[in-house]
Amino acid sequence: MSDYYTEQLVKKKADAKDRMIKIGLILLTLLSIVIVFFFPLGIILPVLVIILDVFLFRRMNVEYEYLYVNGELDIDIILNKAKRKRKFSAAINDVELLAPAGASELGQYQNVKVKDFSSGNKQARRYVLVVTNKGEMTKVIFEPNDTIIEGYSMMAPRKVIRR
Repeated sequence: MSDYYTEQLVKKKADAKDRMIKIGLILLTLLSIVIVFFFPLGIILPVLVIILDVFLFRRMNVEYEYLYVNGELDIDIILNKAKRKRKFSAAINDVELLAPAGASELGQYQNVKVKDFSSGNKQARRYVLVVTNKGEMTKVIFEPNDTIIEGYSMMAPRKVIRR
């Protein structure tokens, strides 16, 4: 028996919040350098701010990896192409619905907790996976490739809506 396996990497696009944080950090760094001219003993301040800049800029470089194996979907977050952490995992038995974002079938799941693991690109083909896990319903927004959609369709055809 062969496994139905696919993995996909999606890079998160910097949104307005990320850009504002970066601009704020750069302005804070410049301000700390200017302060050194008035208070020479404040030389430690720019060093600390630059260390903070490096740390936060690296945390804003985000990718999501979708790993689908025989009805099991795992979503990992990868920070700065170095640190990986599992953010979501669901079995086919936990799935209520897989549908394109904006589908009318998702209307009954309005007041459900949402987790967004998409790139943030408005033109991307986004899907919503509704999952019940430990009695709690969750909507997961992600950008699956055709192989992931086909895998869900083969395992649970009545739970998949396609466009």
